[in-house]
Amino acid sequence: MITAEMVKQLREKTGAGMMDCKKALTESGGDIERAIEILRKKGLAAAEKKAGRETSEGIIGSYVHMDKIGVLVEVNCETDFVARTEDFRQFVKDIAMQIAASNPLYLDRESVPREVIEKEKEIYRDQIKGKPEHVIEKILEGKLEKFYSEHCLMDQTFIKDPEGKKKVRDVLTELIARLGENIRIRRFVRFQLGEENH
Repeated sequence: MITAEMVKQLREKTGAGMMDCKKALTESGGDIERAIEILRKKGLAAAEKKAGRETSEGIIGSYVHMDKIGVLVEVNCETDFVARTEDFRQFVKDIAMQIAASNPLYLDRESVPREVIEKEKEIYRDQIKGKPEHVIEKILEGKLEKFYSEHCLMDQTFIKDPEGKKKVRDVLTELIARLGENIRIRRFVRFQLGEENH
């Protein structure tokens, strides 16, 4: 039996529409965790379908923290209509705050220069010398994942997720599914008072 309370709970956790939540709960037999998984997969599928679509609208958001850290971020979408929605604007604001708080160096793992990755691997290899090669490869993989989750915006844990499980890319996927348009974080810049330019 799917109750209104269950639907409300699922909506709060995922931000998905009421009918989608009801369907996912029915499909999962009332299991909220499985319903979240179903909604994620649907969101991912919807986001993938929209991924190739042109994003020439959007907004540039800004955030200044205590006059010491400033962020500008450009987030694109397909239409001016979506750019004006409360959901979209809130997302841009949250991303600007994320950048201020978490100081990512790159947008995503694809933006990390090859030489940076090679340098990281070299450092890790030095730290784990003497282990069997297959073990070294596993450790390297784990350390690189950690590097991405610290330095790539899309791989960072979303600062406003109370459970600390969602990554920025998950939040973006959910927004794409909810608003029905391709949305992408295009670029950002972060200034910290007194900091040298890289």
